Amino acid sequence: MARKSGSTITQEELYPPPRDFAAEEPSREQNIDDARLLDLDAEDESPFLRGQKRVSVRRGALPKKTANRLLWGAVALTVVVICGAAVAAVYQYGEHSWRFRVESSDDIEVAGLHNVTRSQVIEALGGDIGRNIFFVPLDQRQQQLQQIPWVESASVMRFVPNRLRVEIHERTPEAFIRVGSKIMLTDASGALMELPPPSKGKYSFPVIVGASAGEPLSMRAARMKIYNQFAGELDADGVNRSQELSEVDLSDPDDVKIVPNDSEGDVLVHLGSSDYLDRYKTYQVHVREWRQQFHKLESVDLRYDQQIIVNPDLAGAPKPAPLSVAQQKAALSVGVKRAALVSKEMIARAAPPSDTHIPAPSAETKAAVAPMKKQEVRHVAKKKAKAQAHKKTAPKIKRASAPAPQTKPAASATTDAPKSGKPSPAIAKAPAQQEKDQQ
Repeated sequence: MARKSGSTITQEELYPPPRDFAAEEPSREQNIDDARLLDLDAEDESPFLRGQKRVSVRRGALPKKTANRLLWGAVALTVVVICGAAVAAVYQYGEHSWRFRVESSDDIEVAGLHNVTRSQVIEALGGDIGRNIFFVPLDQRQQQLQQIPWVESASVMRFVPNRLRVEIHERTPEAFIRVGSKIMLTDASGALMELPPPSKGKYSFPVIVGASAGEPLSMRAARMKIYNQFAGELDADGVNRSQELSEVDLSDPDDVKIVPNDSEGDVLVHLGSSDYLDRYKTYQVHVREWRQQFHKLESVDLRYDQQIIVNPDLAGAPKPAPLSVAQQKAALSVGVKRAALVSKEMIARAAPPSDTHIPAPSAETKAAVAPMKKQEVRHVAKKKAKAQAHKKTAPKIKRASAPAPQTKPAASATTDAPKSGKPSPAIAKAPAQQEKDQQ
């Protein structure tokens, strides 16, 4: 007999059906949200939380940033006041202390002197001896130093406690220049400088003539620009030809005239305004031939192509005032060539005039000289034949018989000359010289 006791377990209980998680998921999320709401309500209504009380905060009259700024401003102002007081104290000390006073000329240091003397510098700064070094007007003293003829630029510096330093930059002389009755030195800007003592050395410069005592600096600067161009062209190949000259006449900017230093006699050479080197070389090559051809060679005009004019300046240019004996000695001691100091006016007066009257010879004299004349005529004929042979291919050399103006000669003077090429002078006597030989 079967025992019936206890409860029976059904199959559904023993084997439960599988759970549908997809269906349970929305309900789970809802349960979670409900739980959160319950928790929040529990927190709001929790009896264990301390009650919140409002605490009053005391605020100042100024914001915190503004207060910090005012604090830093006060600190900076205090520092400025302290520094100003210190500077004032130092200034008072430097103004009244004997330590910053220039006691003597030994406290003035000078550098760069060659032709400028120390006494000239001390004369400009002499008023600062005994003065406080901080009250020396440096710019004013610099301008005073630049008034010295040899000074091109100067700088004055102060060194604590009581020392001044002066640096001098002197002018560089380019040539001698004759101004009135004096010979001076000049630089590229046309500034005039007195001749230094012979102990400072000598120079090998020509003397520039044509300048006047009253002309402005700008006019002398223009003359020196022409001279520098002329000298640079002559010395372009490394040969110092400009030092071979005794004079350079710059009275006419369109015609540079030179007087070479020649022991056989002074010759005034016209070089025009260009081709200085070529024309000067022409003179050097043919000057001996010209001296043999003409009785007296005084000037040569080389300005024009295919024509050379000999002795165009018979009347001579206006002469400058003569130099005194002391000026001549001083000029010679620093290197001025003696030919530039000789008065050409005195030489012209000492020479016999060309139109001197010569009495006619007597009959006895004519009879004695007749045989000699025949031989001279034969010799002259030979010279004429040689001259005619050269004259066919050589440019015309004209011997002036009257003062020639400083302008280009008339067209008739160059009609028989070639039209191109540089002059290649040959000796061809002028008609006046040929008539003289025939006589």
